[in-house]
Amino acid sequence: MTARQLRGALLLAAVVPLAAATAAAALRASPFKLYADRHRIEITARPRPGCPRCHGEGCWWAGGALPEKEACGCWSDRRELRIRLLPAPAWNEPPF
Repeated sequence: MTARQLRGALLLAAVVPLAAATAAAALRASPFKLYADRHRIEITARPRPGCPRCHGEGCWWAGGALPEKEACGCWSDRRELRIRLLPAPAWNEPPF
């Protein structure tokens, strides 16, 4: 490995974690939630804290004999992004 390649590798090793930490901090302050593991990266919407309909809860109880939660449009109507990285491992046995 030449000195130029070594310098490039060290620079890349320093920049990538910094970029990942910056992106994670930006997403913490945004209305999106980031999930990442070795199989996928997901960016999904979170409820708006100042929503007048759900008051930041993301849903409300719909009345009736058997009440159910109804999702608020402040987060449920937004698209989500999923990037598949590695295939999920195959199960040898059923999970039950």
